[in-house]
Amino acid sequence: ALARERRADIVLANDPDADRLAVAVPLPDGSWRVLSGNDVGAILGEHLLAHSHGSDRLVATTIVSSTLLAGLAREAGVAYRETLTGFKWIARAAATVPGSRLLFGYEEALGYAVTDAVADKDGMTAALVVAELAARAKAEGGSLLDRLDAIEARLGVHATAQWSLRLEGNGAASAMAAVVRRWRSDPPTSLAGLAVTAVVDLARGTGPLPATDAVVVELGTTARVVLRPSGTEPKLKAYLEVRSPPTGYAALAAERARANELLAAVRADVAALCSPS
Repeated sequence: ALARERRADIVLANDPDADRLAVAVPLPDGSWRVLSGNDVGAILGEHLLAHSHGSDRLVATTIVSSTLLAGLAREAGVAYRETLTGFKWIARAAATVPGSRLLFGYEEALGYAVTDAVADKDGMTAALVVAELAARAKAEGGSLLDRLDAIEARLGVHATAQWSLRLEGNGAASAMAAVVRRWRSDPPTSLAGLAVTAVVDLARGTGPLPATDAVVVELGTTARVVLRPSGTEPKLKAYLEVRSPPTGYAALAAERARANELLAAVRADVAALCSPS
């Protein structure tokens, strides 16, 4: 309400200890859209890559975040790493690539590192960069949404969502473990009509990633599901992504609608297959 009253161009909000940042932008109909962590991560990542130099640059995000940052890294010719959830792993990502430095790191849960001055997520410095980007976009007659459009027109739509199941009672931990164990031993062969092409059990560790209690299900180049139990509450979590090839601006709206429809179907199948019973 205050943003509408003041006709604000953007809303920036930090949590109490200011290590996370939420961003909302106005829409033409007068409503507001809260950008996801993956949206903001893509916008910040593109900006920092475009305004930096050096072969030692590295960008990183977590296994449960969008893969769009990987596309931006390929486009810029810089190193990219996926880490476990938790910003301590992002902060250490450059250590896995000798001679590299962390240019940018983010997690979908609204944490961003836009400078190496702080070896952790920092909502204050991220807010400054987002505000600068919004001001620059407005001066050019555009918005942050226009920047996101440009990215996905070039690299394809990356629609993301979460699904979670809260379990109660003394048996919650064992029930969560049983669901994840079932996905390991008897994974689905398809989701939303898409064939499962790979199942990666991260409990065994893979490449530079330490072992963790999670399963990654790949559906070709079209979609990915990461299933894991929460480390802080009795909740089973699935992180979903649906990707499409680049289509340019003309088909962007239609491609987003298609991706979101497929994302909803994947979510429904994941929910059905995660029943503890």
